[in-house]
Amino acid sequence: MQTAQLKAAAPACGVARPSMAARSSFKAAPAPSVARPSFARRVQKLQKAAGVQARNVVVVRAADDKVVVIGLAADSGCGKSTFMRRVTGIFGGEPKPPAGGNPDSNTLLSDMTTVICLDDYHSLDRNGRKEKAVTALDPRAQHFDLMYEQVKALKEGKPVQKPIYNHVTGLLDPPEEIQAPKILIIEGLHPFFDDRVNDLLDFKIYLDISDEIKFAWKIQRDMAERGHSLESIKASIEARKPDFDAFIDPQKKKADMIIQVLPTQLVPDEKEGKILRVRLIMKEGKKLFDPVYLFDQGSTVSWIPCGRKLTCTFPGIKMFYGPDTYYGEEVSVLEMDGQFDKLEELIYMESHLSNTSAKFYGEITQQMLKNSSFPGSNNGTGLFQTIVGLKVREVYERITEKEVVPV
Repeated sequence: MQTAQLKAAAPACGVARPSMAARSSFKAAPAPSVARPSFARRVQKLQKAAGVQARNVVVVRAADDKVVVIGLAADSGCGKSTFMRRVTGIFGGEPKPPAGGNPDSNTLLSDMTTVICLDDYHSLDRNGRKEKAVTALDPRAQHFDLMYEQVKALKEGKPVQKPIYNHVTGLLDPPEEIQAPKILIIEGLHPFFDDRVNDLLDFKIYLDISDEIKFAWKIQRDMAERGHSLESIKASIEARKPDFDAFIDPQKKKADMIIQVLPTQLVPDEKEGKILRVRLIMKEGKKLFDPVYLFDQGSTVSWIPCGRKLTCTFPGIKMFYGPDTYYGEEVSVLEMDGQFDKLEELIYMESHLSNTSAKFYGEITQQMLKNSSFPGSNNGTGLFQTIVGLKVREVYERITEKEVVPV
């Protein structure tokens, strides 16, 4: 195995839901059009003229109009909303809830994508879970039969009446109609848990946040923003951990790509989770995407890019790339430890990456600049989420044999 050590001269260096006020005045953009709606209207008009009672007309998509289904699994509070905003932004349009519907809807529609939150398939509301002493992570609190039936129907091009779990009230609200999109993304705690649902997925992503980082992030959010005590935060994490270990964490072995967020190795005893080591784990031998590599495919590469071409204050950046195994399968791993100072300089690092699925030189940097206000835009979380978004586009193009124009 070839090993390259490349060093510069310088030293080593989730869509948040709207507020209650915003929801009360919310007016969404029109939902994306569905397959041949004018035909359905003509049929209804003819029925009315003939004296036939009006009925809902379901027009199944043509066989070549394929719906590509993507799954994203992660624990609560791990940044799924930001991740989805990065991914859907690659396909154009601002993700919005269905027009004129429930302002507490968890669904997001944009030009080509529909994102469904799997919390909507809770079979128990908040009080029901308390009565039965189960957490939202427990499979007993999920309606997997309905999840499978509706994901299958959407993949076949059919609309569904999807339930809504209201995160504000903790209740199960009346359902909303969802039309089949070009790209359906299901995100939540259990996208790979049920084998029937898992088999419907074309591309699977797992966002894996280490216990240390998850704890640091939760402390920052809950203590600073919500006034929770350190003891209550610890108790909350410990109460969820058995179910997370039993039902959520094992799903990552089914994923095609895993973004793993770990404590930095550049600063000893860094406890605040502000400097991150992020790994992009990519399974080899998949037909629908090619793993990204740094410099030389299949080699083991360690690279410190900070210097004249990339501005990095302490502790700087260290990149790694190489082959590995993950749950017994061959993978490639791309790693970034540390953070950069100037987002526009990211193009220097981008120029040394291959198989990124970018359509032009600098597209990754352009996407990062477009979303510069998002969390993680100066470290590996934002970089690798953007790359995975480009892989979603690559998967869509290979399945449908249609090209997506970059936006």
